Amino acid sequence: MSDARKLSNNPIHLGLGATAEVQSPITGMDWYAAYVQDHASDGAEARLVAEHTFSKSWDSWEMHPEGSEVVYCIRGSMELIQEKDGAQSSVMLEQGMYAINEPGVWHTANVRESCTALFITAGKGTEHRPR
Repeated sequence: MSDARKLSNNPIHLGLGATAEVQSPITGMDWYAAYVQDHASDGAEARLVAEHTFSKSWDSWEMHPEGSEVVYCIRGSMELIQEKDGAQSSVMLEQGMYAINEPGVWHTANVRESCTALFITAGKGTEHRPR
């Protein structure tokens, strides 16, 4: 049996063998590096399920080279900006809508109002760059 938890506090690791493991609270960028290292044996099949609330636009870009990322808008709205091969496109996500960041697609977001989103991320090899 498992205790009920808030996804905004404790993300979930989805691993090989259809496992799901509660993770410690995200404390910053170092947390993500430790997460990838801790689950390296799951390779590209590892997925992090996390919920984040944003009140301002992102100040960086990110890219996941090993797998797709699902971005599901729970509440509010955001403009998800994607860049592939130097060409940019964007999609507005509002409550109940999702988009997929394919492997190798750089992405960032403009937040139009406070926005809460669910992310299902293949994080191995994730890269960041300033916006």
